[in-house]
Amino acid sequence: MPNRAAILKQQFSQSIGLPRQDILPEGRLEAILAEEAITYRNCLYTPIVTLWAMIFQVLNPDKSLSHVVKQMTTWLSLVGAACPSADTGAYSKARTRLPESLLQRLVPETSAQLEQQVPASQQWCSRRVRVCDGTTVLMSDSAANQAVYPQHGNQATGCGFPIAKLVVIFSLLTGAVVSACIADWHTSEIVLSRQLYADLDPDDVLVADQAYGSYMDLALVQQQQADGVFRKHHARHTDFRRGHKSGIGDHQVTWQKPKKCPEHMTEAEFKAVPETLLVREVCLRLSRRGWRDEPIIVVTTLLDAERYSLQQLTQLYGWRWAAAEVNLRHLKTTLKLEMLTAKTPEMVRKDLWAHLLAYNLLRTVMEQAASQAQYQRAQLSLQGTRQQFNAIIPHLATGDKSMRQRLNQLLLQQIATDLRPLRPLRQEPRVVKRRPKPFPRMKHARSLLKARLVA
Repeated sequence: MPNRAAILKQQFSQSIGLPRQDILPEGRLEAILAEEAITYRNCLYTPIVTLWAMIFQVLNPDKSLSHVVKQMTTWLSLVGAACPSADTGAYSKARTRLPESLLQRLVPETSAQLEQQVPASQQWCSRRVRVCDGTTVLMSDSAANQAVYPQHGNQATGCGFPIAKLVVIFSLLTGAVVSACIADWHTSEIVLSRQLYADLDPDDVLVADQAYGSYMDLALVQQQQADGVFRKHHARHTDFRRGHKSGIGDHQVTWQKPKKCPEHMTEAEFKAVPETLLVREVCLRLSRRGWRDEPIIVVTTLLDAERYSLQQLTQLYGWRWAAAEVNLRHLKTTLKLEMLTAKTPEMVRKDLWAHLLAYNLLRTVMEQAASQAQYQRAQLSLQGTRQQFNAIIPHLATGDKSMRQRLNQLLLQQIATDLRPLRPLRQEPRVVKRRPKPFPRMKHARSLLKARLVA
């Protein structure tokens, strides 16, 4: 049994773990297990094997537990080891035993290690930029999930799915997930985001949409010795005739602290926020060929108009869509995060962190191939990376060292040459061509409908 666990650990490390050998080496993974006081008995599904198996499960289109067990059985059979049972119970229990804190800790660590390998000259104005946005995810309709993540109030009992609010901070340069937070859908996206501000490092720049363009968000970000670049909240009035002017449509004004403490903050936290804040308001014009320029007002704590010019801020905010909305679409559509199949809230969160880890793994491979593509990161395909990576994983796991080197070079070459075409004017109508099945919508709980069939 120990020999089989060691075999699987080696096969996962030299296949899925190959791109992460410099970012998350095996020694560091063992150290994290020791720091988290994670011990395990002598069994097949050790924490490291279980961790790699969960990432392998996310990367594959077939996300079933049985598919993962069958793959591991095949690998053991190829080296002449005794095959484990085809039953998925042992693997399912191993997933349950794996602490959520381990998965949650690995996401920011992999992102930080990946960003350290990027040349500092490629950063925006020599600053690290973070992009924040939120979305929702669904999960299996079980009683446990409904209790923690209830379905939307407009849906009848038994006719909807439990829904959770998810807020993610991405790295603008690498696209990797830096931090994330999950709660029930009643929780405001802004409340969750303010919990993540503590993960910002000094000198970071946070970019977000107009939901964040308020006094409290700019002040809380500045408390972390970071800066914010947000689109102005629609409820705030701007008059460029006032304040200290830095140019046309560019001035500095003093904002006053709100008088009412937000419900999610304590009185002590609210008192720690300064009474006034010097804010720079800038009118940007986002240009698209064939369209009129779109003027938007951005509020920021980047007060130096020479270092952070109007053109640089326009370029920065223009990247927000691809760095937030498109990356969330990759998570939900490409990696199928939109619907989680776990039956308990604990496993839902573990599946979530496993998806974010797998996503960072793909971003690691793409960053390794970026140098061969002249760092055209925006044109690298995450879906193509996943497809090519899945195609060579079985051969990496069972091949010798020379074969792994050839396959790794092939992987990076294919990613660097399979570039997505730039389509700045591409627009598609939001319509569905395929007709749905002519069945009525579920308006009552399934148990009630089944009882009517029997009657």
